[in-house]
Amino acid sequence: MSQVQGTVEQKPSQKSIYQKLRDAVAAVQGRTSLKPEVGVILGSGLGSIADELTEGVAISYSDIPHFHGTSVEGHSGRMVLGRFHGVPAVFLQGRFHYYEGYPMDEVVFPTRVISALGIQTLVLTNAAGGINTRFRPGDLMLIEDHINLMGDNPLKGPHLAELGPRFPDMSEAYNRGCVSVIAAAAAEESLSVHRGVYAGLLGPTYETPAEVRMLRAMGADAVGMSTVPESIAANHLGVQVAGISAITNLAAGASPNRLTHAEVIENSRECAEKMALILKRAVPRLSKSVAARPAERRAPEARQE
Repeated sequence: MSQVQGTVEQKPSQKSIYQKLRDAVAAVQGRTSLKPEVGVILGSGLGSIADELTEGVAISYSDIPHFHGTSVEGHSGRMVLGRFHGVPAVFLQGRFHYYEGYPMDEVVFPTRVISALGIQTLVLTNAAGGINTRFRPGDLMLIEDHINLMGDNPLKGPHLAELGPRFPDMSEAYNRGCVSVIAAAAAEESLSVHRGVYAGLLGPTYETPAEVRMLRAMGADAVGMSTVPESIAANHLGVQVAGISAITNLAAGASPNRLTHAEVIENSRECAEKMALILKRAVPRLSKSVAARPAERRAPEARQE
């Protein structure tokens, strides 16, 4: 606020989260009439999985109000809507990271938008470092739980009553039924998958060997720089969540090699092939599994103010 020739200049009021959601949803619905049932967020190097969508409509993040471009290699920055092996679905090719400098509400904004589009199940994927000594690059881990070590929470701040409760329960942050469906799909493809706990850290530095030893002692099996905020936001909205980590490298201290993002991208391509095989079987079953589920509170669809 500043004094200008005896008058008070008011700053334009910022849009509320509900207005921003309405803007983004309207932009997407202006491009397609598809109502997605399942959402998938694709992590580093995993974007090619969305190529299996049929009748697809791809929308650049730059064309969706209040979205950002992506600045990380392996994240193309597109929302793709179509049918994934018959299921109406929406895929996000790339995500926003807290380490890029975005506030938490912007990191989880895409999650809230696709929830407002109507999804009832969200599959989160990521590239992660293997902490568990049994893991090897190229393995997949089904996330059973997470540890939030990012130092922040997307629900911090004023209570957004229209989105969910003030104190949401996180005792089943990754839906057990969804985990079982994905595990069964992997078995049918003769693919071995691990189960474990994902630790979410701020980044963008990789962990030190001492930090990896600490994380292992805390019970973490894999570590990365995403996923946790999106899981919290989706659970808050009443959307059931599944998570799959692509183990693209061994965490610091477990390998004689220095860690690089190039290694992550290279190994994620192998993981993407496995993940696509699993998802083609799992996604139709995940869609059916929510059909009998009682209706739960979700993000307001284009809420009017």
